[in-house]
Amino acid sequence: MQTIMIVEDDYKIASLLQSHIERYGYQVVLTTDFERVMEQFTSIQPDLVLLDVNLPSYDGYYWCRQIRNHSICPVLFISARAGEMDQIMALENGADDYITKPFDYGVVMAKIRSQLRRAYGEYATRQEERLVQKEGLTLYVERLELTHGNELVSLTKKEADIIESLLERYPRVASREALLEKLWDDQTFVDENTLNVNITRVRKKLQELGLEQAVETVRGIGYRLHLPETTTGSERA
Repeated sequence: MQTIMIVEDDYKIASLLQSHIERYGYQVVLTTDFERVMEQFTSIQPDLVLLDVNLPSYDGYYWCRQIRNHSICPVLFISARAGEMDQIMALENGADDYITKPFDYGVVMAKIRSQLRRAYGEYATRQEERLVQKEGLTLYVERLELTHGNELVSLTKKEADIIESLLERYPRVASREALLEKLWDDQTFVDENTLNVNITRVRKKLQELGLEQAVETVRGIGYRLHLPETTTGSERA
């Protein structure tokens, strides 16, 4: 059973959507804590998200960007804001479609089914899954998963971007400039501290796979990946 997550602060609209969608055999989860949307998203791993623009604390554009850092699941905006710029903003921030209120439930269901087919079903792209593999370490790029032996860890989008760059350059050094450019893919400024934080997270994910001291800091240049077959006595930062 596929799961639809609804992020809508108007409870009446959210509950009506839930009731209608569940008639078609989908599981529906409503968001009630609008400051912890990503915690709920990570916990339930929905197949599709219906997302309002006007929300408490942070707007839907913000949450769509956060989702896109972790997942490529379909995101459909549902909003009373019918302006052209609102729809452009939604698409620019990672949405797959935009539905204006008041909406027809039949249209909503048609768009949901269309996006689910495109992402997972009969219209899904018929191509081999992209992966990057070196010395038994495998990055599943679309899944945001990393495996080594029988161990698996989930990654954020930025963690996956860093690991992809390290694997592609392996056993050479990936420069800090190249890594920053890789992370700066959503037109959001990424500073040096952001890279440092994400490198620390990457090291922890590799440790969870049993790979200790797998990322070497090459001072003044960047970072180099060390896998068991090529581990040296180089100083780690």
